[in-house]
Amino acid sequence: MKRLSALMVALVLGGACAHTPPKSDLEALRPVVEGFHKNLRWRNYRALSTFLVPEERQDFERKRRELHDDRDLTVTDYEIEAVKLSDDGRSATVHSRIQWMRLPSVTEQNDTVTSEFIFRDGVWLLEKQQSGPFDGELEPQAAPPSP
Repeated sequence: MKRLSALMVALVLGGACAHTPPKSDLEALRPVVEGFHKNLRWRNYRALSTFLVPEERQDFERKRRELHDDRDLTVTDYEIEAVKLSDDGRSATVHSRIQWMRLPSVTEQNDTVTSEFIFRDGVWLLEKQQSGPFDGELEPQAAPPSP
């Protein structure tokens, strides 16, 4: 009887764990933010697109090809300055400094970039970014106006 009780408790606890949403904290976000910046620095755009929300990936990759970023975009340095998790733990704002240039310009840009990450389906994904080499590209599509 004790074994049956222990088995029932284990099943109930196991079921509860299966229905508890994964923890979304700064420790889970850190490798995503670092991975995004490292892949940007080393021009690994195919891997970089996996950090984006799925609905942005195809356009992002197309834009990299159109702009010849594998050849023309150079990120010389980056520094992650601040990370702020939302109260509900479902989004985060990351501020970083990125030094970059895109040929034919030889002028190095030094931008403070604001990246908005969201926690979706158990993973952190980049949804929006302001400033930097992808300024204006990563913005959620606005809902159509209601009639």
